[in-house]
Amino acid sequence: MKGSSLETVGVRYTGWAALNRDPLEDLVEYTCPHCGAHGTKAARRPRSEYHFTDGFVQDLHGEMSMCRNCRKSLRVSPVVLLHDRDEQRRFNAVFSADLEVSKN
Repeated sequence: MKGSSLETVGVRYTGWAALNRDPLEDLVEYTCPHCGAHGTKAARRPRSEYHFTDGFVQDLHGEMSMCRNCRKSLRVSPVVLLHDRDEQRRFNAVFSADLEVSKN
């Protein structure tokens, strides 16, 4: 079914931002645009395929996934690569409006 998947922003933590994670795990984290559940998926692209745009290293091709909570298809794009806490703060400031659900 073409057009049935919504798009969401994915985050892939590396370096200092991923210190609390198992080094063998390389996950993309996202929030489902259908139900609002937090999800993860294994990163498929190597970091060398990411491109620097808008101040963040991003994979603009994106990836398809399925929400484990509501079982609906979604497109994770862009996938933003965050390396340290300063980048995390900047990312949250830039994307906070996209990540929060409006109460209006």
